[in-house]
Amino acid sequence: MSFFSTPDEAERSGFRACRRCRPRASGPVGPARAVERACAWIEEHLDEPVTLEALASEVGLSPWHLQRTFKRLTGVSPSEYARARRLERLKTRLQEGDSVTDATYEAGFGSGSRVYERSDAHLGMTPATYRKGGRGMRIRYSVASSPLGRLLVGMTGRGVCAVTLGDDEAALEASLRREYPQAEIERADPGDGELGERIAAVVRHLEGAEPLLTLPLDVQATAFQWRVWKALQEIPYGETRSYGEVAAALGQPRAARAVARACASNRVALVIPCHRVVPAEGGTGGYRWGEERKRRLLERESRRSGETV
Repeated sequence: MSFFSTPDEAERSGFRACRRCRPRASGPVGPARAVERACAWIEEHLDEPVTLEALASEVGLSPWHLQRTFKRLTGVSPSEYARARRLERLKTRLQEGDSVTDATYEAGFGSGSRVYERSDAHLGMTPATYRKGGRGMRIRYSVASSPLGRLLVGMTGRGVCAVTLGDDEAALEASLRREYPQAEIERADPGDGELGERIAAVVRHLEGAEPLLTLPLDVQATAFQWRVWKALQEIPYGETRSYGEVAAALGQPRAARAVARACASNRVALVIPCHRVVPAEGGTGGYRWGEERKRRLLERESRRSGETV
């Protein structure tokens, strides 16, 4: 999840202005203004426990109303927002060279144990390893042919950390190295051991021989992203859902845009089937690995679903 200080920063990163919050209007009004004030208060108190009661009192709403409004407009709860901001600050401080201890407390975590408890789910590695750009981390990967072009699969000792599709093998490899510039990244033979088994499973899935693709993962994500990704894995093979339908399944019917952002941040194609989420108005919508590839993938699944499911 990414946060921006101004609409200009968000638009430069490819986001469009929210039609509900109207950030370029003279100023937020009503619920949007309350949520803006709540976000600002959280930012100023990241080194303190954020209670819903204190936050509601600060913005002049009841705790229940604030919780509901905040989730409706941002896609996450106030506590999830605070955790995401702390983790984002932690990563920034680590990247700037702070020690793990200093970065932990500057980010607002009350103890080192708390951030280490969350590190596997949100960083995909320990804070010390993240600080070093993945130094000390070993990633084995390989590139193989698939029905949809070149397929790269990378994995750590904990699970699969990358599944990417493309036409340019060098570009796929470069993307993996940018993600972990200091990691020990080793290319292996596509048929080599456990990595070979993972690649074979993905290829079988693309061929329709293994509709349910379940692999152990080692990826970083926020709590909301994990909720979205889990919902995507529950979409049956050969079927699709709109962004709004996924948001509704999460109990947050107004969080369709947040769902779309979570889909765009997916680094493990097919294992987390973000291709099965499409616009409500029709068409396939965007896809990190190409809209044409998404169209072909959906057609393959639809055609084979009657035979394989």
